[in-house]
Amino acid sequence: MDDRLITVAIHTYERALELKALLESEGVKASLQNVNLTQPVVASGVRVRIREKDLPLALRIIENTEIFINHKISNQVSERTSKILVPVDFTPHSLHALRAAFQIADVHKSEIVLLHSFVDPSVTATLQLSDTLDYDISATEMRESLLTDARQKMDRLAETLREEIKHAKLAPVKFTHEIVEGVPEEAIAEWAKNNNPLLIVMGTRGTDTKERELVGSVTAEVLDTCCFPVFTLPENITLTDIHSLNRIIMFCSLDQEDLLALDELTRLIAPPDSMNITLVNIPVKRLRYDINAPMHALLSYCREHYPTFDFSACELHYRNVNQEFKKLITERNINLIAVPNRKKNIFARLFNPGIAHRILFQTDIPMVVLPV
Repeated sequence: MDDRLITVAIHTYERALELKALLESEGVKASLQNVNLTQPVVASGVRVRIREKDLPLALRIIENTEIFINHKISNQVSERTSKILVPVDFTPHSLHALRAAFQIADVHKSEIVLLHSFVDPSVTATLQLSDTLDYDISATEMRESLLTDARQKMDRLAETLREEIKHAKLAPVKFTHEIVEGVPEEAIAEWAKNNNPLLIVMGTRGTDTKERELVGSVTAEVLDTCCFPVFTLPENITLTDIHSLNRIIMFCSLDQEDLLALDELTRLIAPPDSMNITLVNIPVKRLRYDINAPMHALLSYCREHYPTFDFSACELHYRNVNQEFKKLITERNINLIAVPNRKKNIFARLFNPGIAHRILFQTDIPMVVLPV
């Protein structure tokens, strides 16, 4: 029984080779196995397999790669810190998301970093000065005023959070805060790039205002460009336990990245009992192939490798996507939307103006975006 092979990771071929080499350099025998869903429509992934008795040792090596090698494995998940980034602009919906982030951080034993950014008026082209203000003086004074105001608001927020922790209104999670200059979406992306957070948590407005604010939305920009998991929470949804998000729609493009996204989803949001996951194809205007075979293969794989979860599949049609999506949400009582975000700009494919308005930005449902 100790020689039974188990899967410790699923990667692209190059990353799987790197992980195999690392494990074997430390005395853990490893082998690679293709995950072949249905060729050629669905590409293969590579599973890294080890003996079951070696699992504790393998996990210690994977979780502490900096100790065993001089360079890190080319794998964002293994490189991530335990920090959760929460951008705040002190609006009600950003503070609402912040309190939810404390619940998530408590589950993952993570630290929270509050990030606020402001734009120096001397470098923004949108600054409008009145006739009574002198530019040279007002720009400098305005910058100092913005910085002072941000510091005061952040200090008050930090004090409020400490008081809520003291009186058991918030989970006892360690937090720090930073204030930086810059356009919010750029500041968030830069911080994430330098610090590799476990998750970014952001708030969104309700459906009555989200659609009007889609263009130029900081959250939309971060979702489209960020290479780290992002969790969004509408202002009218209260999250007291991340494990309650157990009825999920997961968009799929029917390739190997779906497996990586699913693994990331179950790592970030995995209830102690089970999850009900509906796999949904990303609707496109013209389908070039029949999705039934690859969807069935993906469904079979999921049921085999995640036996405690309940999987089902559903096809959305481009012309009726709005009605079908709303019906699906209602019938299955969905409380989380999961979207894989590929480096090949597949998120832009999903979030073109038509799909964005008709699907995700017209629903008051939490969403997690998973980079693969």
